[in-house]
Amino acid sequence: MIWLTWRQFRGSATMTAALLVALVATLALTGPELASRYSTGIAACVRDDTCDRFFDSLFDDYQMPFLAVSLLVLLVPALVGLFWGAPLITRELEAGTHLLVWNQSITRGRWLAVKLGLTGLVAVAAAGVCGLAVTWWSAPLDKSAAPDLALMAPLVFGARGITPMGYAAFAFVLGVTVGMLVRRTLAAMALTLAVFVAIQLAMPLLVRPHLMPPVAGTFELSHANVDGIGIRRDENQFVYITLDSAVPGQAGAGAWVLSSDFVDPSGRIISGGGEEGAAIRTSTTSGPCAPPGPGAGGGMDGCLVEVNRLGYRQQATYQPLERFWPFQWIETGIYALLTAALTWFCFWWVRRRLS
Repeated sequence: MIWLTWRQFRGSATMTAALLVALVATLALTGPELASRYSTGIAACVRDDTCDRFFDSLFDDYQMPFLAVSLLVLLVPALVGLFWGAPLITRELEAGTHLLVWNQSITRGRWLAVKLGLTGLVAVAAAGVCGLAVTWWSAPLDKSAAPDLALMAPLVFGARGITPMGYAAFAFVLGVTVGMLVRRTLAAMALTLAVFVAIQLAMPLLVRPHLMPPVAGTFELSHANVDGIGIRRDENQFVYITLDSAVPGQAGAGAWVLSSDFVDPSGRIISGGGEEGAAIRTSTTSGPCAPPGPGAGGGMDGCLVEVNRLGYRQQATYQPLERFWPFQWIETGIYALLTAALTWFCFWWVRRRLS
């Protein structure tokens, strides 16, 4: 049974291994140079306090490969479910070859166990190698990325660490389960992809934010959490401040910000000013928030100091960066439980309902 399963699967396994070798070799060749550039840049920028500019420059240079390898890791589990899981049983059912195997003294349980075990282990290993290699290579970029692409951000989190292994195991068994129920390869592939994508969207939107209670805090306004300051030409008593999706301070570096609002000196949330940001009442004709020119103020820094003096703050809830690995283990465990439940269902179905 093992030999037969390997004969059916060896073409896909060989191609996957070749692609993984190419990926790992590319990352291994370029990773040391990236890490060296990061270390050298950090040592230089700390002395003259220009690390923000260095981070922007470094990430801009590597943004395309960063996004490409992250997307690749996210695609691997979906491809596993689509091309390995869904056709695994449906091909046998459509061709009727499962009946031939069962007539050779092979039990249904053993038939399914070998198919799930051999192919599933290869799928999990492939996703694990891909995810961990990309995690190692992108470490300097994860430390310098914009808040929307920080390590805890939904788009990046699922492409790092051990979660790709959990995704791949679930996607594979999901494909097998759907194939057993649908019994048509193309229909099973389409349904597997739709269900897997829906679950992958639901996890960061509905589940992951609540794996641990989020941290709440109130922060002064600074370059770390302010995206921009604007002044409308037809008014001279308001500045409009737009918040960035970040929180300042060491504890907030690389955090996943779930909510971010302006609060006034009394602690009430200020209603936003649309895309212009929240309106803060202060003089814009003179003083720190005056535009450049005669009698100008202190620019953006001086205006932020003034707004902070008036008592305006950022109120945010977030998941801090130090929860990255706890979240990785919890989420992988959730997918492992889902995989185990689907596996049990597959064995029950093949013994009781499949003919």
